[in-house]
Amino acid sequence: KMAGSSAPWIGSAYLFLQSTCKTIVLPSLYESSQKKPSVFKALKLALADSTGSVNGVDMLKVHCSHPHLIVQLKFCKQENCRRFLQSYREGALQESLQNHLQLSLAVTTVPLEMELKAGNEHLDNMLKDEDRCLECIYREKPDRLRDEEITELEECLKSLIVHQSINNNMAVKGCASLNSPSLPCPSQGSSLSPQVTFVFQGQQFANRTLTPDDHQKFAKLVSKKWKQVGRSLQKNCRALRDPVIDNLALEYDREGLYEQAYQLLLRFIQSEGKKATIARLIAALEENGLISLAEELLGLHSNEDCS
Repeated sequence: KMAGSSAPWIGSAYLFLQSTCKTIVLPSLYESSQKKPSVFKALKLALADSTGSVNGVDMLKVHCSHPHLIVQLKFCKQENCRRFLQSYREGALQESLQNHLQLSLAVTTVPLEMELKAGNEHLDNMLKDEDRCLECIYREKPDRLRDEEITELEECLKSLIVHQSINNNMAVKGCASLNSPSLPCPSQGSSLSPQVTFVFQGQQFANRTLTPDDHQKFAKLVSKKWKQVGRSLQKNCRALRDPVIDNLALEYDREGLYEQAYQLLLRFIQSEGKKATIARLIAALEENGLISLAEELLGLHSNEDCS
């Protein structure tokens, strides 16, 4: 039997991933040094979700083979592999990865197609026979050690999480290359969760990148306090140093407050990219007493105008 000997249960499989959306090409995103950490983070979190543990399955290498992203997986415990297969069979892994990619890449949706192989066996054809799948994975011993690049990305992700637990705020500086929304720290409750959240007035909200709708609402409603909000944002945003804010005031003086506020937030979004999150803007609004505007951006006003 597979688990009969004292040696640890070890098996290997390949997970083939392809986006069915023409504008999202996973291999190209992974080949981009800017996007790679975001894609890796989504993969890591989805795999952790599938086994219930951050170390439930190991990624040995990620291959870019257009149009597929191929992840070589290593399992060290039969129960972890079984959990993974259940998650894969039920579509939970697919849903989790779609959600994590959506958050990490700051896009509306990432439709995925998945395929699982062990050696020459297509496991999708035998998912109902879990023991047979386990045998196929067990037969395929990993043929490589973990890729150096994977180790670097994992270290980067760990340093971000540790830094987050120390700082416990949205300004993550622990790993500059991992420019994506901050992660909750495992020590603060559960394992890595799919939603990145923040607290406002005792309620938890999902963090997300700022949308064009947020941008317009802010410009329309912030009024004369746009400069103060800019100075709150500048603490973690080099693009909003004092001369920049003063220049915006002069440059767009004729166009009025809406345009000045719009241009301020535009600078923030352009310089921070995916890190230009609703959590950071809400914190800046709170700091300046603009609670009503914060509530408006979070959808807490039902069809009321924000005063």
